[in-house]
Amino acid sequence: MPYTPSGFFCDRLIRERERRDGEGSLNKPLRFNCQDFSTLRQDCLQRRNLFEDDSFPATVESLGFKELGHKSNKVKNIVWKRPKYCLQEICENPQFIVGGASRTDICQGDLGDCWLLAAIACLTLNEKLLYRVVPQEQSFSEGYAGIFHFQFWRYGDWVDVVIDDRIPTFNNQLVFTKSAERNEFWSALLEKAYAKLHGSYEALKGGNTTEAMEDFTGGVTEFYEMKEAPKELYKIMKKALERGSLMGCSIDSLVPARFETRTVTGLVKGHAYSVTAVEECKPSQHKDVKVRLVRLRNPWGQVEWNGPWSDNSKEWTTLSRAEKDKLQHQSAEDGEFWMSFEDFKKNYTKIEICNLTPDALEDDKIHKWTVSVNEGRWVRGCSAGGCRNYPDTFWTNPQYRLRLLEEDDDPEDNEVGCTFVVALMQKNRRKERKMGANLFTIGFAIYEVPREMHGNKQHMHKDFFLFNSSKARCKSYINLREVTQRFRLSPGEYVIVPSTYEPHQEGEFILRVFSEKKNTSEEIENRIEADHPVPAPAAAGEESEEDQQFRTIFQEIAGDDMEITASELKNVLNRVITKHKDLNTEGFSLESCRSMIALMDMDGTGRLNLQEFRHLWNKIKQWQGIFKHYNADQSGSINSYEMRNAVNDAGFRLNNQLYDIITMRYANENMNIDFDSFISCLVRLEAMFRAFQAFDQDGDGTIRLSVLEWLQLTMYA
Repeated sequence: MPYTPSGFFCDRLIRERERRDGEGSLNKPLRFNCQDFSTLRQDCLQRRNLFEDDSFPATVESLGFKELGHKSNKVKNIVWKRPKYCLQEICENPQFIVGGASRTDICQGDLGDCWLLAAIACLTLNEKLLYRVVPQEQSFSEGYAGIFHFQFWRYGDWVDVVIDDRIPTFNNQLVFTKSAERNEFWSALLEKAYAKLHGSYEALKGGNTTEAMEDFTGGVTEFYEMKEAPKELYKIMKKALERGSLMGCSIDSLVPARFETRTVTGLVKGHAYSVTAVEECKPSQHKDVKVRLVRLRNPWGQVEWNGPWSDNSKEWTTLSRAEKDKLQHQSAEDGEFWMSFEDFKKNYTKIEICNLTPDALEDDKIHKWTVSVNEGRWVRGCSAGGCRNYPDTFWTNPQYRLRLLEEDDDPEDNEVGCTFVVALMQKNRRKERKMGANLFTIGFAIYEVPREMHGNKQHMHKDFFLFNSSKARCKSYINLREVTQRFRLSPGEYVIVPSTYEPHQEGEFILRVFSEKKNTSEEIENRIEADHPVPAPAAAGEESEEDQQFRTIFQEIAGDDMEITASELKNVLNRVITKHKDLNTEGFSLESCRSMIALMDMDGTGRLNLQEFRHLWNKIKQWQGIFKHYNADQSGSINSYEMRNAVNDAGFRLNNQLYDIITMRYANENMNIDFDSFISCLVRLEAMFRAFQAFDQDGDGTIRLSVLEWLQLTMYA
């Protein structure tokens, strides 16, 4: 779906203002769909009504769009019920949380969202994190009004999501996530809130545990392939759990059709597990030998590992009662089990660790990161340049300047440098699945900025990337929601270029840079300004043949009052422009000529006199030369990616957002800009800069306009 300036850019301005006011933080989350939990709940209590959420109603649309859509037989017998309503629709004595939230409260239903449930199980291991996502003051008794709320991190902001407690059921049983305790509902309601955030339950089908882990914490995830895992993986896992990180793992299935199939060992391929503990124990017969163990949980709430150190294996008989108690060993079909670290490495193919950001925990003992967050977007024809394989457009991608200021305190292998993690996340692709959206293949490259260019915030041009190789880059471009990688580079300035693999793919993203030391990253934004070179009037006797021709035509059309209208201006210009065969143009439109009149009309008559006309023609000749330079093939148009260079040559310095707007406003469906559109764009830029400067009398870069003044400017420009 294309974005429009009146929609996307207004929303972006509003979001930026909200952030300046502290909105979107943990202490002041954004209200998803503008719904305020406290206000809605109080209103329901006063009216003695149970809340019904019109923005996520109890209908098929909230279930899904394909397998759970209108044409699916699966949804015909689904009934939405409340846990508590009159004679208890689902059960007696429903509770939000029974005996504290724990990982055994999460049992997967008929939805392929094991990745989400594995992350929830990890979340229960840290109460402080859990109760930020699942606010505690909620109940089916005191203050009950059929309304609940949950909080998630969403692309740089914390959002509060309100839901009603109508849940999909079949034969009075919950269809999706449920608790081992039949009267406990926090996990089912959390799943519903997460489904609302993404548009439907079906949107949650399939994913990586890391996605939900990050949405619960705002953290950043690092992946380890077991076959390439570092030697100190056990120590890494141990340290990660100690510092509050969330951890998941999985076994890849080479054959897609065999996802979530059980092996003879009781493990399931293509399925997400939670890592809930990493410990060492000492068997009684070998007191000097330590056995390293890993505890995992299957979100199904059943189906467990049946090898060594499984619930009923003989290995447990070698441990003392104290050792068993330390490991909280119990024999129960609850989906949780222990296995040796060696068996863990042999059987699992991938592990993901979600490290926490500074705002995730306040405990000083927990390892924290500093983080900078940058929002961006790829716009087809302007800033969606693709990867380095496309040198003509790669340079047009958004660029971010990274300053590495401080070296690590404890460098490994005696190597000096700054350690940091870059995380590139594409936005909203899961929510847009119902419209056919899939994940883009994304990645990034990092380039070192020459010392003589330090502090220069200009967008790097094509030649820079042609003659400089990347200093670092992500391991591969991949179709995941987020691509992350850890680097260590010398202090200095760098440019990060995030991109899709193929050019012309339009979407939004956020780029985060994490480090333990103070470093900064920011989008390279050119200073917005304009030069207004006024061509010197031709001296007497120096008129060119073309100038003389224009004077004659002007006098012929203008008549006795020596002024021309927009329609007459069109005739004057097109009688000469059409003679320039190399422009391959049909001439100017009436709308373009009206804009030219507005630019040059100094006396407010809506017409141009000869002096105003000559000034306009000198500008058009200057801009015509720029157009010809970039229209080297004489096709009659210039590529939209070259437009930023052409605009720059015309004396205008703009930022990426404005280049995006120009492309959407003036480029055709083939991402080309013809001569008429090119001139119209420059006329509009010149007029708006001139108007702004007229109001900005103190030169501070800001102006204040009344509605009347704003409309006068924009309607006549």
